[in-house]
Amino acid sequence: MIPNPIQRFRLCFFALAGLVASPSVAQLYAEPPRPNVVIFLADDAGWGDYGHSGNVQVQTPNIDSIATGGVSLDRFYVCPVCSPTRAEFLTGRYYPRGGVRGVSTGQERLNLDEKTIADAFKAAGYATGAFGKWHNGTQWPYHPMARGFDEYFGHSSGHWGEYFDAPLEENGRMIRTKGYIVDVCTDRAINFIDRNQDRPFLCYVPFTTPHSPWAAPASNWAVFKDKVIRQTATNPKEEVLDQTRCALAMLENQDANVGRVLKKLADHNLTNNTLVLYFSDNGPNTARWTGGMKGKKGTTNEGGVRSVCYLRWPGKLPAGHRVSQIAGAIDLLPTIASLINISRIGNKPLDGKDLSPLLLRTPTVNEWPDRMIFSRWGVSTSVRTQRYRLDDNGKLFDMLDDPGQTMPINEREPAIAAELIKGIADWRAEMFPEAPSETKGKRSGNEVDPRPIPVGYSVFPITMLPARDGEPRGGVKRSSSAPNCSYFVNWTSPDDRLVWLLDVNTTGRYNVSIDYTCPASDVGSSIELAFGQSKLSGKVTPAWDPPLYTNQDTLPRPPAESQMKDFHSLNLGEMKLDAGPGELSVRATNIPGKSVMDLRRITITLLE
Repeated sequence: MIPNPIQRFRLCFFALAGLVASPSVAQLYAEPPRPNVVIFLADDAGWGDYGHSGNVQVQTPNIDSIATGGVSLDRFYVCPVCSPTRAEFLTGRYYPRGGVRGVSTGQERLNLDEKTIADAFKAAGYATGAFGKWHNGTQWPYHPMARGFDEYFGHSSGHWGEYFDAPLEENGRMIRTKGYIVDVCTDRAINFIDRNQDRPFLCYVPFTTPHSPWAAPASNWAVFKDKVIRQTATNPKEEVLDQTRCALAMLENQDANVGRVLKKLADHNLTNNTLVLYFSDNGPNTARWTGGMKGKKGTTNEGGVRSVCYLRWPGKLPAGHRVSQIAGAIDLLPTIASLINISRIGNKPLDGKDLSPLLLRTPTVNEWPDRMIFSRWGVSTSVRTQRYRLDDNGKLFDMLDDPGQTMPINEREPAIAAELIKGIADWRAEMFPEAPSETKGKRSGNEVDPRPIPVGYSVFPITMLPARDGEPRGGVKRSSSAPNCSYFVNWTSPDDRLVWLLDVNTTGRYNVSIDYTCPASDVGSSIELAFGQSKLSGKVTPAWDPPLYTNQDTLPRPPAESQMKDFHSLNLGEMKLDAGPGELSVRATNIPGKSVMDLRRITITLLE
C-alpha cells in the first residue's frame, strides 16, 4: 500500500528522530522493481501436443502450469511456417510488410527498417538475451544482436542438422558444444537469468524442437519408442506413428527445460515479478493429433496455424483464465508492451492489437469487436473471424460446428463468404502491391534472395557466409534439397562457381577462412576468391575426410535434410574488399583429384 502524504511526513519525522530505521524512508520512495519477461517459442509443435489441450499421451506439466497459473488464448493464430511467425512476433506486423518471403537462402531476413520487441526492451533499460533458433537473418545488421538483443547463443538458420554436441554461435563466433541442443541453449538462458537477477531482463528462448531431424535424448525416447498411440491424426492414414512418438519425446524434453527456467525464477524469488509467455510458431510438422482440426505445418487451414499461447504473471494476470476471442502472433508486441508499460520503438503501423483488456478481464471486453486474422504461405491465403474461416479455395466453414472444415456453407451464408473473399483480396493487394494478381505473395522456393549480404561492420566484424546463402553455379549442388543446414558438394570443374552477393560496408583488409572437408585422394586443389578487382588464392590442404555422424538421429533422417559431419576450418589469408555491392565468387584453378572439396561456410573478418 502506498502511504498518503500525512503518513509519509510522519515516517520521515520519526526517521529523522531515530525512532524508525532509515531504510523505511528509502523504501517509501523507491520504485517497485520492473517486471522481467521470459518468452518460450516452440518450433513445429502443434496445438494438440500439450496436456492442457487434452493430449493424454504426453506429459507437459511445466508448460501446462503457465496456462493454469495464468491466461490461455484459446484461439491463437500464427503463420504456417517458422520465420514469418517470428517476424510477426518481433514486430507486431504481418510478415510480408517486413520483407520476409521464405525460410532460407536469405528470404527469411527481416527488413532493417523494422523495429523489434527487443529494441523496445533494450531502450527501456532491460538486459536482453536470445538463446536458440533466430531465423530472421544471419549477418549483421540482420543478426539478433543488431535487433535489440545484448547477447545471442544458438543458430540463426531455420533448421539445424546437429542436435547432439552441436556447433553453435556464441555472439558471432562458432563454438562446439556438448550435450543435447535444447538442454545446452536452456543452460545459457539460465546463466543469463543468474547474471541479471538484480536488474530487469528480457530472456527469449526460441527452442529448436520438435522440428526435425528426429532426434530426442535417449531417456525421453525410451518412454515413447514402444508407446501405443491412441490419439491419432485427423486423417490417420497420413500419420507416421514413430514420428509422432519422437515429436512427443522431444516435447517432454522441452517441457523439462521450461521447468528448469521456471525453477530458476523461483530460486531467485522472481516468479511474481516475471511475465512468462509460451507459444509455437506453426502447426505440427507431421500429421498427428490436433483435436480434429484440418491441416498441419505449411497449410493455412485451422490445424496449420492454430497454436497454444499461455501467459503467466502471478498477481497481475488472473490464474486459469481462458480468452475465447481470436488473437495472433501480431498481437504479442503491443500486448506485452502494454502489460509491462514500456514504449514501442518505431512508428510503422501495427497490425496487432493490445490484448491486455482480454487478459485482465476488464469490463470493456464485452465490447470487443470481431476481426479478421489472415494466414498466408506460398499462394495460399485464408482468413479467420471469431466464428468462420474462409480457406484458400474460397470455401467458408463454421468453425464452431465444423472444426475439421468438412462442410462448406457458402450457399447458406453468401454475404459472409463475399465479405471474407473481399477481405482476402484487399489484404493481398496491401501486402503484395507489386506482385501480379495471380501470384501475389508467391515465394520463390530456394532461389537466393536478391538483397545483398552486408559485410564489414566494425561493431560486428565477423561475417559468416553459409552455403545456404550462396548460389551454386555450374555442376555444384547442395548436399540436400533443404538449403538451411546444407553444404556445397559435387564441385568438380574449373567452370564451377560458388557465389555470394555482398554489400561491403567498409573498405579494408579482411581475413578469410573456409570450413571444408576433402578426402586424401582429392587434396591439393587450388582455389581463388574474387571480389571486384581483389583476389585471394589458396590451396585445399590438409585432407579432412570425417565420416558422417551416426549419433544424431533417433529415426532415419528425411531425404531433404543433409547428413552432417565435422568440418575443418582453413585460414586462407587476407584480401582487400572495396566498399559497395558485388559478387564474391569462388572457383578452382587446379583440380588434381575428382572434386575440390565440400564447403559449409566462408567466414570474413574485418581487420582494419
